Amino acid sequence: MYPVLDRFLKYVTYDTQSVDGADAVPSTPGQLTLAKALGEELRALGLEGVEVTDQAYVTAALPSNVKDPEKRKKVPSIGFIAHMDTATEVTGKDVRPRVVKNYDGGDILLGEHDGEKVVLSPRDFSYLADYKGQDLVVTDGRTLLGADNKAGIAEIAGGVEYLLRHPEFEHGAVKIAFTPDEEVSHLAKLLDIEKFGADFAYTLDGGPVGEVCWENFNAAGATVAVKGRAVHPGKAKGLMFSAVTMGQELNALFPPAETPAATEGYEGYYHCISFQATTESAVLKYIIRDHDTPRFEERKRFMERAVRWMKDKYGEDRFTLTMRDQYRNMADKLKGHEHIVETALEAMRGLGIEPKVIPMRGGTDGAALSWRGLLTPNLFTGGHNYHGRFEFISVQAMEKATAVMLKILESYVRKA
Repeated sequence: MYPVLDRFLKYVTYDTQSVDGADAVPSTPGQLTLAKALGEELRALGLEGVEVTDQAYVTAALPSNVKDPEKRKKVPSIGFIAHMDTATEVTGKDVRPRVVKNYDGGDILLGEHDGEKVVLSPRDFSYLADYKGQDLVVTDGRTLLGADNKAGIAEIAGGVEYLLRHPEFEHGAVKIAFTPDEEVSHLAKLLDIEKFGADFAYTLDGGPVGEVCWENFNAAGATVAVKGRAVHPGKAKGLMFSAVTMGQELNALFPPAETPAATEGYEGYYHCISFQATTESAVLKYIIRDHDTPRFEERKRFMERAVRWMKDKYGEDRFTLTMRDQYRNMADKLKGHEHIVETALEAMRGLGIEPKVIPMRGGTDGAALSWRGLLTPNLFTGGHNYHGRFEFISVQAMEKATAVMLKILESYVRKA
């Protein structure tokens, strides 16, 4: 229906896995390689103002073609945004996608590696059976697929290609941005919102068909450095300060029921994402999440109190806390501008898609952009099992994402 599959299969072959903690943007050279290729594609399609920056930001525009000049003034300029990097957990190098046509509802053998058969099964992922009869894009069991978020790129590019091939389809100005390093919380910091020129935008960076997110976590990151003192264990009593033990004691102060594995929906958490330690020193890294802003602030204060308690017990210089906000809940900014979300919901219903409005247990470029002034809720791309080798996406789901994009554009012309 829409030209998305071939694009997607091509994009996932680019290794764009980002790297946390890098000094440069993009954090990996493969992102700039893909950015340049996307720039060439958009120019070949005939989009205007195509720009590829040294930081791997790709922007372009499709002017309004609304015939009535008075109506044209009333139609908003709408942005569509997706990120090109893939997650850090599983390699994105040498991705070999495969299309399973007319899926039969059973097990899918992804591949056999090191004597292990890697099987995508509805016994493990019950929702897989819902895709019986559809065409699924899967991995070969070694890598992630990259639907997060190259599906979004393919869906947006496929949408503008459709518009260019169908000039009879009236639409307002369409603004496109493909961004780097979303997976490592860069969050489109270098996107020039004023130059981009959208009145508001949507990220296509969600999950299954119908998913809409206009609420997300408030987020902070915290690092605790622990200074120990190594002494021969045979003569250590009263002299040794084990950074391993002190780090364990600190981590034990956080409630086990408020971790990612024990929470869902609007429930927030503390999460120790890494703990590197020797007797002499340790570094604990945390992420702190909550949808409710006052509760989020209380979580940060709890982190400070926990470290303060450890300092009082073991010494002021034994613990150093560094904490910073990462992104905030976009819902606080979308209040009063509900039409942006409501139009997306109407577009889905008009296409026979039942919307699933969920609180995002994470963040997107759109969260940060909303706080910078470009209101940007998040829409589905159609994928499942992101960040791992069991990732898959339905071709029909990708086409539905493009259809929603076009329906939103159509709706704002109709309402003008």
